[in-house]
Amino acid sequence: MAERTLAPGEWAVLALLSERPSHGWAVASQLDPSGELGSVWSLGRPLVYRSIDILAERGLIEPAGHEPGLRGPNRTIYRTTCAGATALVQWLEEPVEHVRDVRSLLLLKLIFAERTGIDPTPMLESQHATIRDAVAMLSDRMRTSNGSEAILLRFRLESTKAVQRFVEGLLAERTKLEAAV
Repeated sequence: MAERTLAPGEWAVLALLSERPSHGWAVASQLDPSGELGSVWSLGRPLVYRSIDILAERGLIEPAGHEPGLRGPNRTIYRTTCAGATALVQWLEEPVEHVRDVRSLLLLKLIFAERTGIDPTPMLESQHATIRDAVAMLSDRMRTSNGSEAILLRFRLESTKAVQRFVEGLLAERTKLEAAV
């Protein structure tokens, strides 16, 4: 049976551990709804620990030591492996497949690319092409639809165009930054 792809929360845990080795409690605090990344993607403590187990089983992270817990047993510190770092970079470079995932996955990728110093321009260019294709497909379907299907397609088309403008704006900002350097 083939391994499933990592879920967004698992990618977030991997990305946080790639920034600096840490224990589950510290990772969970960053992914708490009130935490630094929680407004983009939140993950409860039990799911953070489950993500750590999955990442460790796949060889993407490994124990790097222990530190005393405040109340209870020692906390295991985890760090990314070479395989984990490679997988993370590959994930950050891939565009998001569906517009419905932009709010979570694309924002998550952009934030981690920024935090890790990875240039998101190639991914954004690929993302722009993916979205451009989606706009064309939805526009074609709109011409032959009616009734409730037309309403749904109109919503999807306008949402996709909004994402397209967002990505175009990010690319324009990057072009301005590069020109200024």
